[in-house]
Amino acid sequence: MDHGRVNPTFKLSDQGIADLGSVYYNYAEPALVSEALKRDEGTLGNGGALLVTTGKFTGRSPKDKHVVKSASVADSIWWDNNAEMSEEGFDALYADMLAHMKGGDYFVQDLVGGADPAHSIDVRVVTELAWHSLFIRTMLRRPERADLDAFVADYTVINCPSFQADPAKHGCRSETVIAMNFDKKLILIGGTEYAGENKKSVFTLLNYLLPEKGIMPMHCSANHAQGNPVDTAVFFGLSGTGKTTLSADPERVLIGDDEHGWSDRGTFNFEGGCYAKTINLSPTAEPEIYATTSKFGTIIENMVFDPETFELDFDDDSLTANMRCAYPLHYISNASETALGGHPKNIIMLTCDAFGVLPPIARLTPAQAMYHFLSGFTAKVAGTERGVTEPQPTFSTCFGAPFMPRRPEVYGKLLQEKIAKHGATCWLVNTGWTGGAFGEGERMPIKSTRALLTAALDGSLADAEFRKDPNFGFDVPVASPGVPEVLLDPRRTWTDKAAYDAMAAKLVGMFADNFEQYLPYIDDDVKAVAIG
Repeated sequence: MDHGRVNPTFKLSDQGIADLGSVYYNYAEPALVSEALKRDEGTLGNGGALLVTTGKFTGRSPKDKHVVKSASVADSIWWDNNAEMSEEGFDALYADMLAHMKGGDYFVQDLVGGADPAHSIDVRVVTELAWHSLFIRTMLRRPERADLDAFVADYTVINCPSFQADPAKHGCRSETVIAMNFDKKLILIGGTEYAGENKKSVFTLLNYLLPEKGIMPMHCSANHAQGNPVDTAVFFGLSGTGKTTLSADPERVLIGDDEHGWSDRGTFNFEGGCYAKTINLSPTAEPEIYATTSKFGTIIENMVFDPETFELDFDDDSLTANMRCAYPLHYISNASETALGGHPKNIIMLTCDAFGVLPPIARLTPAQAMYHFLSGFTAKVAGTERGVTEPQPTFSTCFGAPFMPRRPEVYGKLLQEKIAKHGATCWLVNTGWTGGAFGEGERMPIKSTRALLTAALDGSLADAEFRKDPNFGFDVPVASPGVPEVLLDPRRTWTDKAAYDAMAAKLVGMFADNFEQYLPYIDDDVKAVAIG
């Protein structure tokens, strides 16, 4: 039985998905929260937030992500980074998933990826769980209700956590699977309740489609100056480096916190919501994000809470350090109504350096920007994963390797061309450690990070005196208002200067070793940065 609002000529049965139980089309937030509670999928928290857990998987499963190797994409996919699946394996997977779905209830959201209508795609997301439907409705862009009557999807995502794949039959790695078929315009997700797979599958899709149109897809947050969308900044960064926190600046307008495109018209958000980490979330440091955790319809993932008061524990990571909240963009008071900005005037590359080597901010030449973009450096710290006892480098090219179906140089070249055309200034910002590596030093003060970013974005930092960093060759300001001068020279913050020098040499070597893979593909100016 069908419920809700849908194009009468584009129901699931019109797509060959038949013999289901009840199908709930385009339910809005109150109905989805009600359905989730009725099905015992979560708990109603303070303010009407929905508290859920994701079971075995509390994060993405990148090794279980596959791309179907058809003739049309065989030469354009970065196969070293994307596991292949045969067309026959996918067909068997799809047939078995449809058979598994028969008789079950499913939720459908007809949504849009991309705030710029000239470059957006229409996406149908079919989910087994009501709260997954709420999640993706929050994270993607919601069309006007009247537009649903004529909605026809460009791509369809089917997410069925109770389905388990058969590696021998389907050609995948495990019982968990994320399979993308660009020819059939279909993405299948099975065996995981982690909701982030839904949004990142759409991001991966856009990362494949947009470069063909000369559009740079970016794993970044973005904001612009009040009343001046031309003054746009983007913040590249891996998880935990501060994309969401630092872009949510009350003095600037938030365009989005995670996924954007850069076209000939400017910057545009792919999404309609935010997905913020909540571990150690502070009402003083991040008041607006903190406030969303007790607003109606916000999804709280994998957080411990008091069973009597439902008060959230932001410090208890016993379920996972990757606990999160998902909320609509308009829950942030200074969010852009259009989710559009101008061409980036400033490009910020965020890194969390747990080795304590990098300065809190550095100005990059275009060639240095390409080097650090392709490197995509951050660091894991002790205790984040089993066996990690000291800082470990993580190099995720383009600051988002798991979501990049094409070779890194494709995205790097696009970025290089757009920086050259529009004259963006590039900065490397370290939100990690100073005064020593993790375990000895201290985390970079967020107050200082914000002060340096403010100076970079308002243009005043450009007038500062700079010194040349002896390790990486980029320019580092000698002083900046509101920032302790010693902080700007990492070596001075270490008690043992020889230990700093040794750690710096070690990190430079890690960069060099990682970058060897890109040397055959880059221009001479970037190669000069790489080899010093």
